[in-house]
Amino acid sequence: MVAPAPTDIHGETHATTTAEGHGEAASGGLPQFDTTVWFGQIVWLLILFAILYLLISKVFAPRLRRVMDERTATISGAVASARQVQAEAAGQAEAAKAEVAAARASSRATAAAAAARIGEEAAARKAADEAAVSARIAEAEAAIGQTRDAAMTKVAAIAGDTTAAMVERLTGRAPTAAEVDAAVKGAA
Repeated sequence: MVAPAPTDIHGETHATTTAEGHGEAASGGLPQFDTTVWFGQIVWLLILFAILYLLISKVFAPRLRRVMDERTATISGAVASARQVQAEAAGQAEAAKAEVAAARASSRATAAAAAARIGEEAAARKAADEAAVSARIAEAEAAIGQTRDAAMTKVAAIAGDTTAAMVERLTGRAPTAAEVDAAVKGAA
């Protein structure tokens, strides 16, 4: 079957051969499907692939690998440093706890010793104060006893004088010393 001849915009018919029809279809269509240029496209594809392969394998991949290795080394170094610092901090915390415990024990011992010393000093002061107070009380009691004895001797004389004065005032005559002594002793 033969295809009708194509016409242009003026209405003229042009006859074409099959070879020309293929050329026009190829030039008017997609160039990927034109088999006459496939060899050139494949050659350029291989050349560009080889250039890109060389660039990636010799330039870009080593740089990326170096950056990745540096990053890995930096991260692992930071992690190791952090673990070391953490271990040191834990050691210092344990040492600080031990120091605090020792300080607490020392302060408790110091407080107990101070309390015992203060208790002993207070007991010694109390005993000294009690001894001083007892001595003063004994002195005061002795003084009071002497004063009482002196007063008692004077009371008898005062009672005798008072009795003599009252009898003389009431009777008008002075009683004798023997009468006054007998009256005072009889009243006591």
